[in-house]
Amino acid sequence: MVKIIILLAFTILLADARKHHLEIRDDIRQYIPLSTFGFYKGGHLIAKISEFALRIGLENNVFGLSLDKTVSDAMRQNTDLHQDKCFLEDRNLVLPTNEPALFFIMNFTSLEVVVNCSKNWRNMNVVGEFKSKHYNKIPSRYPNGSYECNIGNIKLTESKRNDDTYRFFEFKFVMFIDTKEDEGLYNLYFHACPNYDPDINKNYLLRFNADIEENNDGNYLSATEMPLPVLYFMMSLLFFLSGLFWVYVLRRSKHPVFKIHYLMGVLVFLKSLSLMFHSINYHFIEIKGEHVEAWAILFYITHLLKGAVLFITIVLIGTGWTFIKHILSDKDKKIFMIVIPLQVLANVAEIIIEESEEGSLEHSTWRDIFILVDLLCCAAILFPVVWSIRHLQEASATDGKALVNLKKLKLFRQFYIMIVCYIYFTRIIVFLLKITVPFQYAWLDELFREMATYVFFVVTGYKFRPTTQSPYFNVRDLDDEDEVEILTQTGYNENIRNVTNRQMVTTTSVESFNEDEKENLISKRESSHEYD
Repeated sequence: MVKIIILLAFTILLADARKHHLEIRDDIRQYIPLSTFGFYKGGHLIAKISEFALRIGLENNVFGLSLDKTVSDAMRQNTDLHQDKCFLEDRNLVLPTNEPALFFIMNFTSLEVVVNCSKNWRNMNVVGEFKSKHYNKIPSRYPNGSYECNIGNIKLTESKRNDDTYRFFEFKFVMFIDTKEDEGLYNLYFHACPNYDPDINKNYLLRFNADIEENNDGNYLSATEMPLPVLYFMMSLLFFLSGLFWVYVLRRSKHPVFKIHYLMGVLVFLKSLSLMFHSINYHFIEIKGEHVEAWAILFYITHLLKGAVLFITIVLIGTGWTFIKHILSDKDKKIFMIVIPLQVLANVAEIIIEESEEGSLEHSTWRDIFILVDLLCCAAILFPVVWSIRHLQEASATDGKALVNLKKLKLFRQFYIMIVCYIYFTRIIVFLLKITVPFQYAWLDELFREMATYVFFVVTGYKFRPTTQSPYFNVRDLDDEDEVEILTQTGYNENIRNVTNRQMVTTTSVESFNEDEKENLISKRESSHEYD
């Protein structure tokens, strides 16, 4: 765990938050997503491509950027379906929904960047330098019947170096959002359309730097993220107050309080701290464009601990630990050996995704790892609950305590349904909500995710609170204190059944009757079991 925290701290020091700096080295991708940002009126985008290495003799290849505007993130998915195509050559591919788009094509012969746009692109303010708010707009011309409009050219600068293999170029542009009609979710991509010449270069490797700054009139957060600092703070306060109430319940409880109850309280406070540090982290990004490393590290430490404790708690409740049994079976231990490392890996992947640049190779790699590992964790934690349900079903038919076991079976089934609903809602429903709502409401996915987590915590705490009304504690009220219940069957106890004192007394008393009375009593007992 210490090594993981040190690695994450090093990763955080390399990240630049909303002031992006991406270094592409020896990359063969033709399509690289650089940034996605929601702009309001008064915002601006500054993008600079530098250290672009072009192999001498490949000046006819097509390289450049595309900037498209969408209403929601679902529109962006259409672009991702054609990653093997060159949008700069076939621009209809990037406009499956007739969304406006801008194209920056690098011309290495005339040393300029030709800026074209789709027919529905507005007269946006795009310039080559960000000098002041008093800038000269490059007028746009819309040829009749054309799908393109020429906005103007941006200077392409070549860096003079003593290199016989590569030529190095750079260019910069700035876009201003001046009207409410221009507000939207903007996606910036880099495109490489090399005309491969087998005699010169079979596999062209990209090398360049991308520096991007996005700002909403002094706010470095995207329009999709602006409410998040307040949201995380309010949810942190709600979880903290709920944790205090849980401690009050445990302290004033006149019923047995087990270790699992205290672990549930620790989980709530870890969740509160994680949200608090997350809120502070976003606050500094909002005002500075980058986070403060100390707060970011605190958030990631609490986030890792919270994720691990959450899955540990779910598994322990699912196995009935301390409620019903004090020893975990071999199956339960194997689940812990699988779930805990997977959950730690999932949290590490999530942190790397957040800290790495969108266009880097590790970003997409760790995103796929996170999705896979998170689904495996969610599936694994269901097994202990399923096993407990199966054992309760078997016990209700064999051990003579059908009523109690059926109550516990109902409780476990409810807990199973709660886990399934929580997983589906926070992993699938929330994602669908995020990509379908308008960009300015995309933060609602975080609101619904945190509210679903809070409801899951509250309902779980209510179901398994320390009280005699819980089916967990009704066992000892129905039988003598010397009774031992075995729920989890292993190789050592699969043929063992519970024997109660009541049964022993009944058996002893039967011995005092004569043969006819014995047969009569036995037949009555057998007929009574028909209703079990």
